[in-house]
Amino acid sequence: MTTLSLEAVSTVRSNAYRKTAWRLMPFLMLCYLCAYLDRVNVGFAKLQMMNDLALSETVYGLGAGMFFIGYFLCEVPSNIILHKVGARVWIARIMITWGIVSALFAFVETAWQFYALRFLLGIAEAGLAPGLLLYLTYWFPSYRRARMTVLWFIAIPLSGMVGGPLSGWIMTHFAGMHGWAGWQWMFVLEAVPTVVVGLLVLSYLKDGVHQASWLNDDEKALIARELAEDDQHKVTHASVGEFIRDRRLWLLAAIYFCVVMGQYAITFWLPTLVRNAGVSDPMQIGVLTSLPYLCAIVAMLYAGRSGDKHRERRWHLIIPMFAGAIGLTLAAMMGGNVTLSILSLCLAASGILSATSMFWMLPTTLLGGVSAAAGIAAVNSFANLAGFCSPYLIGWITTLTGSSAIGMYLITGVLVAGALLVLRIPAALVNR
Repeated sequence: MTTLSLEAVSTVRSNAYRKTAWRLMPFLMLCYLCAYLDRVNVGFAKLQMMNDLALSETVYGLGAGMFFIGYFLCEVPSNIILHKVGARVWIARIMITWGIVSALFAFVETAWQFYALRFLLGIAEAGLAPGLLLYLTYWFPSYRRARMTVLWFIAIPLSGMVGGPLSGWIMTHFAGMHGWAGWQWMFVLEAVPTVVVGLLVLSYLKDGVHQASWLNDDEKALIARELAEDDQHKVTHASVGEFIRDRRLWLLAAIYFCVVMGQYAITFWLPTLVRNAGVSDPMQIGVLTSLPYLCAIVAMLYAGRSGDKHRERRWHLIIPMFAGAIGLTLAAMMGGNVTLSILSLCLAASGILSATSMFWMLPTTLLGGVSAAAGIAAVNSFANLAGFCSPYLIGWITTLTGSSAIGMYLITGVLVAGALLVLRIPAALVNR
């Protein structure tokens, strides 16, 4: 990097990160929006698919959760491969294969076929979320990463805002076309963008700062230097045994497990909760489910900006988790009132999805190198077993009791427990 004044360095820094954010973040958001849409559209398919295939709530809950078994088994190997071969090739592989598997759901006829495809979908998608999180560490140092992480995670509520009305519209207007049910058309039509975007990854993404054609030499040098300085504060494990014995990894996994329990209560059961409040038309359900996600986007942006501004990470995670717990509790209590249910779900989605994005400032701040690749994947892999537990438990409890309220109360307790665990992480390690 050439010798520059402090003012000139500040200008170079601002330009470098602004250009990098505009180049990468919209596309990464698009990738994850496709992922989340294909992962959770089963929640809308459920409104018709259950009756057409004579599936029980328990079967649906188990099938929804089977995704995360395959995800769990392949997450760490996938992220290590990404770190070795590069993000561009591996993310493209992930997206293309899961798009194909997602389309195959249109041909499901039995519970076992449903289970098998959900399991294969988990295997296909394993590595995308931790891979993209790892990818952000190649471009942004810790003090800028909360805002970037939040921007990327906004794809989750965006997928709800776009996917809800879109899924409702497809299921309503395509029902019966060429002998296919609305839910069958939904699976096929919503899988197509994933394959297309996966092919675009090959030409659009770059594997590191040295390949960034949109940056000049001074900008590349500045980002590389700040990333190197950031890595000096991170832990790189010398062996697998040392990695496994790191108690902080298990604490992080436990915290995120609690967050994900809440996240998938929203993801898989939001359409059902809206229907239980008295709305029956799939299109209206789709529109109403977009409101909690809209509120979540506003909350996530505020949390990310505030976290970076104050360089504080713990309370920016704890407070959203408590808010999510309160929102889910109220949503379960107000089940018969559409307005109060939607308001409660807005609070729940805002809190839980803000917690989902803010959590990732903890492991990406603590870990570096191959340990970051394996650690992020291990935490995400273990915690996403909650994606199996959450829908299965709620489905089982709903079948047993005839009400989803008790399952929601269970999830709120888990969220509160996770918020308390955050206090066990020393503030000095993560507040930077």
